[in-house]
Amino acid sequence: MHALSVRLKRWPSSHPGFFFLLAICVWFALYQGLEPFSAAVVSWLPVTPDSRLGSALLFFFYDTPKVLLLLVGIVFVMGIVHTFVSPERTRALLSGRRLGVGNVMAASLGIVTPFCSCSAVPLFIGFLQAGVPLGVTFSFLVSAPMVNEVALALLFGMFGWKVAALYLGLGLSVAIVAGVVIGQLRMERYLEDWVRAMQNSQVGLPVGADSRSWGERIEQGFRHVHEIVGKVWPYIIGGIALGAGIHGYVPEDFMASIMGKDAPWWSVPMAVAIGVPMYTNAAGVIPIVQALLGKGAALGTVLAFMMSVIALSAPEMLILRKVLKPRLIATFAGVVAAGIVLVGYVFNAVL
Repeated sequence: MHALSVRLKRWPSSHPGFFFLLAICVWFALYQGLEPFSAAVVSWLPVTPDSRLGSALLFFFYDTPKVLLLLVGIVFVMGIVHTFVSPERTRALLSGRRLGVGNVMAASLGIVTPFCSCSAVPLFIGFLQAGVPLGVTFSFLVSAPMVNEVALALLFGMFGWKVAALYLGLGLSVAIVAGVVIGQLRMERYLEDWVRAMQNSQVGLPVGADSRSWGERIEQGFRHVHEIVGKVWPYIIGGIALGAGIHGYVPEDFMASIMGKDAPWWSVPMAVAIGVPMYTNAAGVIPIVQALLGKGAALGTVLAFMMSVIALSAPEMLILRKVLKPRLIATFAGVVAAGIVLVGYVFNAVL
């Protein structure tokens, strides 16, 4: 029995190509099956799929495995990448730039990564573990859910290129400025101890690629998954459960009543405050945006609400709590919320 267990442990090292291909196939098969799986699970329950409860359950059973699969996949790949490119090289790439250049690069990367706020957290953790500066990682965390091709395409189709372009420019500005501000505050001490320990464990590694075999690199990827996923998965499930409950019960009539074109000045910050507890991605919030605009809500106020939903969700904060200490989370939320409120006022003034 002992000999068999030893052979099983060595199997990935002795068959790295086959094992890696098998892992990729299994991951993609599971990811492609998320939608039918969630629909099947809800159909087995004594609820109507079109009801508010059915919508919340469908959201939970789809997003929970989706985010966990993304977390496993990204952390696994990052673990392998780290064996080729040292944290020192990654840190030098983004930190050895003039102030703000790394933030621009990270925010631009967010445009082509169609993640919701919770899905962006795994890559955020990977950046931190690789030694990327804190402010730069926050620029990505803001940009990835808020300014992606899905949001831009939907806005272009609904309102035309001027609105889409203005949203792109202002959204990137929020992500870049928020990252620069947080970076200048030097708040690395407010990372959780286990994240800082992982960062410190990388110091002193060689700048170039090491000489490990592919089997050893794959094993390193699995070790990353065990270390990171093992710590954050309960927070992910709890955060998505909270978001699913809110997602199924969106009070559209109430929100439209305080977002009208003749609403007082406080309607924009109120819209942001209402949006923060909610959780969905850009595609999911667009129908709500359409409904609110159809009921006479102001465009800038509604877009501020949309930005807060997809960039500052309460479930995201719950997941980030495993990585960041409360003071850093509060600073991040405050800086981004202030930027979003400013965007709302600009839209209402210009359009």
